[in-house]
Amino acid sequence: MTTATPTARTLGADQLRQLQHEDPDLRILDVRTGGEFETAHIPGSYNVPLPTLGEHARDLANVDHPVVLVCQSGARAQQACEQLVAAGKENLRILEGGMNSWESAGGEVAHGKVERWAMDRQVRLAAGTLVLAGMAASTVIPQAKWFAGAIGGGLTFSALSNTCAMGTALSKLPYNRTAECDIQEVLAQLKGKP
Repeated sequence: MTTATPTARTLGADQLRQLQHEDPDLRILDVRTGGEFETAHIPGSYNVPLPTLGEHARDLANVDHPVVLVCQSGARAQQACEQLVAAGKENLRILEGGMNSWESAGGEVAHGKVERWAMDRQVRLAAGTLVLAGMAASTVIPQAKWFAGAIGGGLTFSALSNTCAMGTALSKLPYNRTAECDIQEVLAQLKGKP
């Protein structure tokens, strides 16, 4: 179950654009996978995938600059926010709706050479395919329906816990992997001047 974080607030794409112009110390931290970040990101943002952020939450909480957290839709940014707040970070905001809302609002986007699907889209494809395969197999092997049910149960748990085991597994596929995040370099850049 997720809870509202009282020390952070969401802001819309237009508000973020305005903040970018008003505050040169503002840092945008993108917590999506490296593959998603390479495909498209807000120019000037820094990529620290959520698993890496979790390992270095205390270091990232020591960044004095205000930080806006970004992911694809907002769920991973909320998880990152909870981890950073628990580590002592106070001046945090979350881009409401993530990159989906940023792009819909016409926000500037840096595109990479390789286009990958967003993780939530990959999860929907994998889950849907597995459910269909389980249902098709159940016409020959009736017990296969339980496989489809297990996928549905996993998706329900994912929604209730605001976690995604399938997304974590998919992020490890070669297609989604990029060079490892150099956290020390990112920390130095986050703490310095843009």
